[in-house]
Amino acid sequence: MLQGHQTWVFQNRPTILSSAVVGGPFEAEGPLAEDFDLLHGDLWLGQDSYEKAEKKMLEEACEIAIHKAGLQKQDIQFFLGGDLMNQIISSGFAARTLAVPFLGLYGACSTSMEGLSLASLIVDSQAGRCVLCGTASHNSAAEKQYRYPTEYGSQKPPTAQWTVTGAGAALLGPEGGGPKVTSATIGRVVDMGVSDPFNMGGAMAPAAVDTITAHFRDLQISPRDYDLVATGDLGKVGHRIAADLLKKHGLELPEESFVDCGLLIYGEEPAALAGGSGCGCSASVVYGHILNRIKKGELKKVLIVATGALLSPLSYQQKESIPCIAHAVSIESLS
Repeated sequence: MLQGHQTWVFQNRPTILSSAVVGGPFEAEGPLAEDFDLLHGDLWLGQDSYEKAEKKMLEEACEIAIHKAGLQKQDIQFFLGGDLMNQIISSGFAARTLAVPFLGLYGACSTSMEGLSLASLIVDSQAGRCVLCGTASHNSAAEKQYRYPTEYGSQKPPTAQWTVTGAGAALLGPEGGGPKVTSATIGRVVDMGVSDPFNMGGAMAPAAVDTITAHFRDLQISPRDYDLVATGDLGKVGHRIAADLLKKHGLELPEESFVDCGLLIYGEEPAALAGGSGCGCSASVVYGHILNRIKKGELKKVLIVATGALLSPLSYQQKESIPCIAHAVSIESLS
């Protein structure tokens, strides 16, 4: 199962039985709106706080994914989830509603692929038959915790990114007709000394490159083996840096097949600044748009590299730099 230094190869190829994505009003105006299962018209979702709204989105994504697979909550052995809130409260409270055995994760915006890789490991090793993984983020909740409340009207530099209001969940099982998870490369924490919380893409790019190069080295394959390589939320700045760094490592990925979820979700929308970010960014794009393209036959084999910045308000206030991580998961259609 372990191949090379940090890559798992899943011999039994766990199946993504179903997936679901939920978004907010800004996501409803984006180019991927049709790939969402449910879109909300405001940021409150009928709740009295943004944090509760984030939790509700994750609950909805999980419940829709379970329903689409034709299963019940009691059929799920484990739920793996995480988010950006302190003590991952959105996931913990969603797990309370689901009443499913819960493993809480934190990888910042890399949590989507951290969850998918661990869920695949559980299914592949026969430690569970039906495993649910999911994550969420909310623009106003994240801004309040990490930067300034949106009501404050703080101005941002062009390197800043827009936290996605969205949730994504995937349900995995040992067999079925859906896309297969074939391998996962677990990333190292990489810190190049960037300390600007308004330049997350630039901070995370080296971690993405480290994981991508490790993936190809461990499996002894090349970028040509994938129809698409998608990073999580590097945005315009980080994605450009990552492409340049990969070239220096001898990995030149074609521009049309090296994309970023943070650039896909909002397109050229200027309000998004350098692009989308947040746990819900890669989760929404992968579990919606990219899996839909696989099911349509437009893509056969993809590599998803979710990126995360492991800072906190406290570490920033104490003048720490931003340690970052990326986890890569390969998904294939065998039909």
